[in-house]
Amino acid sequence: MPKVDILAIGAHPDDIELSCSGLLAKEIDRGKSVALLDLTQGELGTNGDEKTRKQEAYNAATTLGATTRRNLAMPDAFFENNKENQVLIIEQIRDFQPDIVLCNALDDRHIDHPKAAKLVHDACFLSGLAKIETQFNNQQQLKWRPKHVLHYIQWYDMEPDVIIDISGYIHKKIEVVKAYQSQFYQPGSQQSKTPISSKNFFDSVEYRARNLGRIIGTEHAEGYLVKKPIAINSVDDLI
Repeated sequence: MPKVDILAIGAHPDDIELSCSGLLAKEIDRGKSVALLDLTQGELGTNGDEKTRKQEAYNAATTLGATTRRNLAMPDAFFENNKENQVLIIEQIRDFQPDIVLCNALDDRHIDHPKAAKLVHDACFLSGLAKIETQFNNQQQLKWRPKHVLHYIQWYDMEPDVIIDISGYIHKKIEVVKAYQSQFYQPGSQQSKTPISSKNFFDSVEYRARNLGRIIGTEHAEGYLVKKPIAINSVDDLI
């Protein structure tokens, strides 16, 4: 697998699309390469099943223009932050060699989201330790530590450390979210009602982006949190 610029990781298929697909679409347009990694198949979701969600995830990745998408098939809701799962993610990080990793919210309504955030953050650190030996596709891997790990915002409204302008890309974001027809609002659908199947939730994808855009004086934006400061070279890097 050739090196990618950005690796976006989600606990479930659709986490990435809901939370950071505006940024991904913008960076793809700028010539950046993007890979997507889902930790689980979302098999415990009220609506849909593994087969349906796999197809929806493929459709979303194709629409977005991602280089590739993989799924580690960890058990939905029951995966742990342990050595076994850390190594699985280290293998992916060392294979993709991303400069930037995007991953789940540090705190959230769904227990998998902060759990995944800690798991991925730990794996990103451990991936840079040469004495942790891994193989992937029968190839010995070299150490690799991403330059930045950014945590996107999910159910809870959190105060972002970084706000990124995605003006001009909200329509692409909505389009990739719509790929998950089993999960989100569909007029006339017979799907079971869940917190994410309402029209209000679907509309929140845009009005959250619009509100974050308002804060920085743009049309739409996405917010991210970081666990370590992001360095800049000069005030010229500030917008």
